[in-house]
Amino acid sequence: MSKHMQLTTKIKPYYKKGLAGVYPRFAYRLRFLDLEWLETEPSLFEIVGDFDRLLYKSEADPPFRTILRQHKDKLHDLYERIEEQIADWHLAEADKRLYDIEDVFDDIEKELGKM
Repeated sequence: MSKHMQLTTKIKPYYKKGLAGVYPRFAYRLRFLDLEWLETEPSLFEIVGDFDRLLYKSEADPPFRTILRQHKDKLHDLYERIEEQIADWHLAEADKRLYDIEDVFDDIEKELGKM
């Protein structure tokens, strides 16, 4: 690393129709928990990175919290793997894990549709 410069990578959200357009049921629940956070259009990676806060705030919505808790360990593991892969500059592998996070959120969205 340079003495005065540093290389970084950033995961930015890219939702053609916004988070609510891609995951409307999830965004609907999130709106009641933390509207300000939802309005910032966080990436799924950011949401997973702050998942404990999401679980804490979801105590007022037990069915939503139950669904989130079912996926917590898998999302946490994916988040840690992505961080490691980024740190080691294995960006293609990190990108694959981001797809895995999307798959988990697809599952969460489906489960919310059954409520």
